Amino acid sequence: MLRGRIPGRSLSFSLRRRIAAFVADCRGVAATEFAFIVPLMLVMFFGTVEFCSGIAVDRKVTLMARTLSDLTSQSTSVSSSDFSNFFAASTGIMYPYSTTPVNATISELYVDPSTMKATVKWSSGSAQRTTGTQVGIPADLLVSGTYLIFSEVSYQYVPTVGYVMGKTGINLSDVAYTRPRQSTCVYLSPATSC
Repeated sequence: MLRGRIPGRSLSFSLRRRIAAFVADCRGVAATEFAFIVPLMLVMFFGTVEFCSGIAVDRKVTLMARTLSDLTSQSTSVSSSDFSNFFAASTGIMYPYSTTPVNATISELYVDPSTMKATVKWSSGSAQRTTGTQVGIPADLLVSGTYLIFSEVSYQYVPTVGYVMGKTGINLSDVAYTRPRQSTCVYLSPATSC
């Protein structure tokens, strides 16, 4: 005698067997995990690259500010051609990064003995300061009747991958102060004295 199959029983048995086989199958697990992890790893990678580039540019901005004040302080007098050379030499520091977003200014400050405030004697660069305006400087540099070469550099760092950092970029800036080395002050040609 032939036994009759019960349709519900064989269907549930077949379904259970297929579910068990599906659970035991591990062929796509690595691909699934990879698909979940790759976006996070890419964000971390590009974030690290952009962060390191930003730190490198910030260090170059500091070095550029120091170079500008150092080159100027070694002179007894400066002219517009000297400023062109100083700016050209200092922007070479930014290589391999673009020099387009660089704003640099060199000024000479005089600490007035009566007010103990630093005022601008001359200024040259992309954001020149007006002669006679006061500039706040650190208290330990306020030595009565002395001159300081003051350089300011700012750089708008725009990341290559805008989704990792701000798309508009980060403004990096630094300043440097140096005392004139060859004379009491560095005069701006055609002047012959301070």
